[in-house]
Amino acid sequence: MRQALGTFATGVTVITARDQGGRPVAMTVSSFTGVSLDPPLVLWCAQRDVGPFAAFAAAQHFAVHVLHSDQGDEAMHFAQDIEDKFAGAEPERGLADLPLLADCAACFQCTVERHIDAGDHLVFMGRVLALDCRDAEPLVFHRGRLGGFSPA
Repeated sequence: MRQALGTFATGVTVITARDQGGRPVAMTVSSFTGVSLDPPLVLWCAQRDVGPFAAFAAAQHFAVHVLHSDQGDEAMHFAQDIEDKFAGAEPERGLADLPLLADCAACFQCTVERHIDAGDHLVFMGRVLALDCRDAEPLVFHRGRLGGFSPA
């Protein structure tokens, strides 16, 4: 199943929120998609056994940062299983005190609309409260590797 799913190229995002103690949490996620334009809804999926899962499951808000092709290091950093992914760096603050990353291709600040149980994952659906984007080449994930995009 993992090998077959890996044939589908996706963009790369970093999801951020705050835990119940107010500390910023983050994880790299490739399972992100738009759901609806009206109302503006997005979704992403998190594996239940990853470190910051409980913080995201309890959060009422999250931010989705779409990474551009020069942000491979950020994708790898936030994918690591380390407790304080923001050590030595103070993120910008967004709506509902969301920790925000700078210089991303796009950023969606969301309130949780609903959670959907999905086996070993939980689906997070969010209503977009604010967004910004810029023209940038996307960071792409395919067959377990990061890369750029080459137009056909």
